[in-house]
Amino acid sequence: MARLAEIAAHAGVSEATVSRVLNDKGNVSDATRETVLTSVDVLGYERPSNLRRHAVGLVGIIVPELTNPVFAMFAQTLQGRFSAHDYTSVVCTQAPGGTQEEEYLQMLQDRGVAGVVFVSGRHADTTADIAHYQRLAERGLPIVVVNGYREEIDAPSVSTNEAAAVRIALNHLRQLGHQRIGLATGQSRYLPSMCKVAEFRAQVAEFDTDEPVIEQTWFSVEGGELAGRRLLERGVTAVICGSDMMALGVVKAVEQQGLSVPSDVSVIGYDGWLLTQHTSPALTTVRQDLNGLSAAIVHALTEEIAGRRHPRGDLLFDPELVVRASTAPARPGAAKRP
Repeated sequence: MARLAEIAAHAGVSEATVSRVLNDKGNVSDATRETVLTSVDVLGYERPSNLRRHAVGLVGIIVPELTNPVFAMFAQTLQGRFSAHDYTSVVCTQAPGGTQEEEYLQMLQDRGVAGVVFVSGRHADTTADIAHYQRLAERGLPIVVVNGYREEIDAPSVSTNEAAAVRIALNHLRQLGHQRIGLATGQSRYLPSMCKVAEFRAQVAEFDTDEPVIEQTWFSVEGGELAGRRLLERGVTAVICGSDMMALGVVKAVEQQGLSVPSDVSVIGYDGWLLTQHTSPALTTVRQDLNGLSAAIVHALTEEIAGRRHPRGDLLFDPELVVRASTAPARPGAAKRP
């Protein structure tokens, strides 16, 4: 009974459902059955002999906390693709003060995972110690790092083309007549932020005489709100954001100033969170190619697991501009300066 209760709590289902799965009874969906069996594997229990024919290899997916919906989207897409390759995915989410990457790694290795995917993990933080990635390579555990290429990590890397994201956002806003454009993105220690800032500076240097208008805070609504206030003080008429969550914060900052989006200020998000089409106004965003990224990630990891060395270097996927209601032509006579 204690075992049933623990598995049920981990899988988020009733003990009766766990019992039906373990006894191979009907009236359980394939998705629920897979969730329960994954919990059995993760918690270290042995599957009943009649279910061992269903057992598949385990892979770990480590993502940051799920307050940013893009990581939930990544996890869901990867799970589906790994399942199609007969792998069960164990999703591990990090949170401030909670279980950290190294602890999850130990747990996953104790469970005998075949490989691990790191989505925007410690590898993306230039101030973080990445020795544990190098130790994994030495031990021969296949890994793939996502959105944060580090040459010193001997593993396949798959990323969204951050420079392309900045270019297509800038081109869209310039076509709408905006000249004073700001960038709101995450902290400077993160590789995706560094790439966005570098490209933004290069584009401004090539096309404008002004200094680039940049604010770096956090990839959150609160971070976007703070960056938005600062950018408005600097006279921008449009803002490119490092995440959809930041963009929602910028919209909030605009409204707090008695202005409106997009009549007074245009705002572009980044990631492609599905609910942004239902915000008010619906958010123009630069959407990551999650399907393409996930297919490449799964291919790279399964190749590594099979003993076939996947090419190193950063495999880049171009994002897509999705134009909605949060961008509009610049108002005639809008000042370039505060």
